[in-house]
Amino acid sequence: MRFLFDECLHESLVGLAHAAGFEATHVNHLGLSGKSDRALTERTIRDEYTFVTNNRVDFIQLFGSMDLHPGLIILVPNVVPALQRALFVGALQYLSGRDLVNAVIEVSLEGKVVHCVEYGLPPG
Repeated sequence: MRFLFDECLHESLVGLAHAAGFEATHVNHLGLSGKSDRALTERTIRDEYTFVTNNRVDFIQLFGSMDLHPGLIILVPNVVPALQRALFVGALQYLSGRDLVNAVIEVSLEGKVVHCVEYGLPPG
């Protein structure tokens, strides 16, 4: 699994992915800052990245219109970098052995506990 982090998320998440043994990069590192959500989605498909964002509304719509995608992880709350890291670590723990093809994982905080919800997208 390879991760591409949206520009709305802190670049330090790349290091967490690397430390867990995953390939990862940030849109800023690929010269994609300021590109449209559609352009980012096309890049994730072309290079088979699982996309990580907190822009739920736009990317649920874009990924939901595809027949096949490599996965989407949404860090639900818009939080400071330290909490983004905690949420992503929770997602990494949840991912153990999972295949995210056509799946979405929404990661949120419930009190002080990271909660992951997985579902298929597109539905069916």
